[in-house]
Amino acid sequence: MKFLHTSDWHLGMTWRGGISYRKDQEFMIRQICRIAAEEQVDGILLAGDIFDKSIASQEALELYDEAMTEICNGLRIPVYLIAGNHDGAQRIAQCSALLEKSGLYIAGALTGKPQKVRNGDVDIYLLPWISTDKVRSVFPEQAEKVLSMEDAYRIVLDRYRVDFTPGQKNILVAHAFIVNAQTSESDRAAEVGRATMVSASVFEGFDYVALGHLHGPQQISERIRYSGTPMAYSFGKEEKQEKSVTVLDTDTMQQKTVSMPQLHKRVTLTGNFDELLEAAYEEEILQGYVRLDVTDRYVGMESVALLRERYSNLLEVTGRDFEREDARITMSVDELEQADKDPDKIFTRYCEDILEQEPDTHLKALFDKACRSYEKEAESR
Repeated sequence: MKFLHTSDWHLGMTWRGGISYRKDQEFMIRQICRIAAEEQVDGILLAGDIFDKSIASQEALELYDEAMTEICNGLRIPVYLIAGNHDGAQRIAQCSALLEKSGLYIAGALTGKPQKVRNGDVDIYLLPWISTDKVRSVFPEQAEKVLSMEDAYRIVLDRYRVDFTPGQKNILVAHAFIVNAQTSESDRAAEVGRATMVSASVFEGFDYVALGHLHGPQQISERIRYSGTPMAYSFGKEEKQEKSVTVLDTDTMQQKTVSMPQLHKRVTLTGNFDELLEAAYEEEILQGYVRLDVTDRYVGMESVALLRERYSNLLEVTGRDFEREDARITMSVDELEQADKDPDKIFTRYCEDILEQEPDTHLKALFDKACRSYEKEAESR
């Protein structure tokens, strides 16, 4: 049998809360469907973070509906899906028993019994994102033993291993942060969640572990793999990563990496203002998602307008700090374009992007106080 392993679609994600990735994500879904059909897979392992926010936007829900309908009903390929840390566990699992009849198997939250689906000689175990508190509540008799995320995983997976059936191959779909795994700039939760790391040894006994959570494709061990995001969501490391999905043949346990085409190439370009304005780059770069590092000047709205005539999908610019020439400042183009607009809206969008929630009353009051203080200081200059 063959299974396609993918994860971290982050449907509904936008660039810094502004520019929509909808067309890119529609293209991404079409490519996954194409690969699944060409490889004639018997199932898709979707290892969490299907959505970018726990309360998914209408746009994200539409993309999800289109994707699952095409895969399960159009291609007749079952999907084995778990909730990641970005997904709303209860929401994503709504009507899960009903959806199983269409071939969509969803594990939203941890339960006391292993969540297992049998497909021929393969047993697929679904382990959604867990926390130490969740494991303590589900297994109260083991609560005192859960002192770390490592303990939590061992307690849960020991239960799964007891459930193994002789002669069956056992696949685990999980959303976890493995010690020494490599992160990317878009791994926001991972960068601040190192207390959730676990060692690869907690997954012993499984024939293949299909992981999600980290955005760079990487092999942890012979049988443990992160598929990575099928689309690049950040600059830096992700520019150099070849985005892909993994196809697993359970007859031979061989893994095949299949490249994922990108609707927009992502690239960082460095040079002085005139060089960047006049450089003869390929059309793929000029039409791609671009970050510019301008070495010789402050980049304001007039400069951005000129650069955008050349780089139509310019997302981010780094230039000299206006007040300190020895310092550099980076801003998204969307933030620059919003600079003369309502500061409350800018602040709200910032909170939604960085904190992943709207600012509460207390935070808004602090922001208003800071704005008033700045205005008084500016008037006194």
